[in-house]
Parts: sequence; structure tokens; C-alpha cells
Amino acid sequence: MRSPDDLTKLFRSTGRKVTPQRQCIFRILQGDATHPTAESVYMAARSEMETISLKTVYQTLHELAALGQLVPMDVGTGTTRFDPNVEESHHHLVCRSCGKVRDLFADFSGLKVPPGAGEGFEVGEAEVVFRGLCDECLRSEPQQLAAP
Repeated sequence: MRSPDDLTKLFRSTGRKVTPQRQCIFRILQGDATHPTAESVYMAARSEMETISLKTVYQTLHELAALGQLVPMDVGTGTTRFDPNVEESHHHLVCRSCGKVRDLFADFSGLKVPPGAGEGFEVGEAEVVFRGLCDECLRSEPQQLAAP
């Protein structure tokens, strides 16, 4: 993800207002590889700026997505996650216990929809999501290893 200064310039160049709340959100997102939810960004922002609203966080995240700086994701964890890694093509690992999402850099360029199975869709790209247990959940919940 771009730096907070770069995001500030981008917002201004597209006619968007740059408020202290938005700059706070930019700082929180920088270097965050956790694929945060709007709620987790909000909680982090509230620790820095008590007056920030959840609505402001949602609006800013969606504007960042509209500008191509975040990718909203539904990976089955019950809430939209925001992926700040828009520079590199990648897939995802999702923990079925704690919901942690991590980037996976692997080449699946050979993955194709079998002829006749596309049901009229013209497929342009594919994302692979692997579900399992993260290292922390494996250590704390070894009984889940036997689960299908």
C-alpha cells in the first residue's frame, strides 16, 4: 500500500477532502498485512482519535477501494476484509478457527475452467483461497487436526 503522504496526494488530486481522520486511517493501514476489517481499523483509529466515526472509516476504505488502493474481500469470515496488497498478484490463506487472512504468493497460472463447465462465463482471473489452521491455532487447538 502507498504511504500516508502518497494517499494524501492521491485523495487531493482526485478532489477528495483530506481530513485528520482520513490521515489517521492512512497511517493505520500502512504496513498492515492482516487484511483488516473496517471495525478493526475503527478500533485502532479510536485509540489515536476518539472522535472518529465508524462511518468515516467505512467511507474512507471504500474510497480507497474505488481508487484501486485496497481490494474488498469476502473470504467467508463473516465480514468484509480489505487487502492493501494491490501491487502483486496473490492468493490467500484463511484460518478456519480465528479468521486470520494471509497472502500466499504461488503460481496457479495453469488453473483453468474445464471446457463446457464455465456456464457461459468468460473467466478473466481466478483467486485461490486455502482454508485451514494458522500456526497459532494449531498450537492452541491440536484437537482440530482430526476435523475434516
